[in-house]
Amino acid sequence: MRPVVSVSLFGLLSLGMAGCTATKPRPALSRAPTAAVQARGQTEAVGTANADAADDPAIWRNPADPAASLIVGTDKKAGLYVYDLHGKQRSFIDAGRVNNVDLRDMGAAGIIVAASDRSDPLSAKLALFRLDPVSATLIPLGKVSAGAGEAYGVCLYRAADTLFAFNVIKDGTIRQLALTLGGQPSATLVRTMKLATQSEGCAADERTHRLYVAEEDVGLWRFDARPEGATTPIKIAAADGYQIVADTEGVTLATEGPGNGGYLLVSSQGDNAYAVYRLSDESYLGRFRIGAGAVGSTEETDGIDVVVGDFGVGYPGGLFVAQDGQNAPTAQNFKLVAWTDIKVALGLP
Repeated sequence: MRPVVSVSLFGLLSLGMAGCTATKPRPALSRAPTAAVQARGQTEAVGTANADAADDPAIWRNPADPAASLIVGTDKKAGLYVYDLHGKQRSFIDAGRVNNVDLRDMGAAGIIVAASDRSDPLSAKLALFRLDPVSATLIPLGKVSAGAGEAYGVCLYRAADTLFAFNVIKDGTIRQLALTLGGQPSATLVRTMKLATQSEGCAADERTHRLYVAEEDVGLWRFDARPEGATTPIKIAAADGYQIVADTEGVTLATEGPGNGGYLLVSSQGDNAYAVYRLSDESYLGRFRIGAGAVGSTEETDGIDVVVGDFGVGYPGGLFVAQDGQNAPTAQNFKLVAWTDIKVALGLP
């Protein structure tokens, strides 16, 4: 989350005059049409008050009892919360300055949760946990080194029996780590990729082996997620003030149907909206905003997550969770939206 920078009227006029001979840019206040939805629920606020604290959610869907699914959320000043679908805090673990979070159900190894640990801005780490779905608690497994720099974003990617973590360093460096989970966890650096400036949000599609990373002031990029894949990024969308208004923040995938069906969602933090793209061809489909309703709107969203499928009566077609950067009069929290409400608002099939 970035501070707002004010510009004087004289400065704006000067900029406009200076650029009058060039190609006319898109007006700064021009935005793509934006649909409106309302959240159906929200979590209890994080414990750190009067601060930019809540950051990123990760959803675990309980296949045996969808209504008993859980949400893991970060308080980047303090640790990790586990919430139920009513938004009630089920547990908290003091994990320090953890920024982003992701999880994967690894079968016999359990539900593995990885959080980017930025406690030391010069030495990135990943904090690893196992989620106990019965007690709704996180069991610490240990920390692994992710190299130099400040750990910012993280997303997981499973290929066969190997679990990989993509650790996005604040300066745009992306390190792919192969995780070993038996006993004391360890990580092996597989390869390194790079974006030019500050980056954070990421998501990996295990069906297509594609990794999507948000470069905050620039836009959205795609990499090959496979450890042997190319490291050259391909630009998907620009933070041009139309589809995405910087910062380009959270990234998540709503995978649907066979093959590469589904949608890519990106937090357009600069104007409190979310852009949606089709995964099959990465074409732009529209934008939505979470407006005022029974539990309030969202502003300045950092992290987002979505999982398609049955989550019980309130969320029968899927669940979208977004961090809310302004949740007065309480501290920041996470808003819960029915995926079907988003699809209807945007006219998605």
